[in-house]
Amino acid sequence: MDFPGYSPMRGDRVQFTAGLLSVSVTGAITSVGILRDGAASMELALPDIDPQQRRDLEHACRDRRYQYELFDGDRLLYLSPWLTLHEVRRSETDGALVITGAPRSEP
Repeated sequence: MDFPGYSPMRGDRVQFTAGLLSVSVTGAITSVGILRDGAASMELALPDIDPQQRRDLEHACRDRRYQYELFDGDRLLYLSPWLTLHEVRRSETDGALVITGAPRSEP
């Protein structure tokens, strides 16, 4: 799928893949395009999930490459390309895990 633009997409499930880890997270999930240093990036906000799943995701992000599929029910809203991690942080407002990355550039 192409870059979806800068309007937030909201879903209820995301399938997150990084390295050998594949995790499905459910809840209120938001994906939005942002401009970062003049280039398009994607920001994925996951609900404050259980501590073990959060540790698994944070550990998987160390590989610096990831991909995700955002769903609303059974409907696929967005399939990201492989992304390079820029940032993993906690939202100050609701404790959500926020993962930001941009498409990989091949040498």
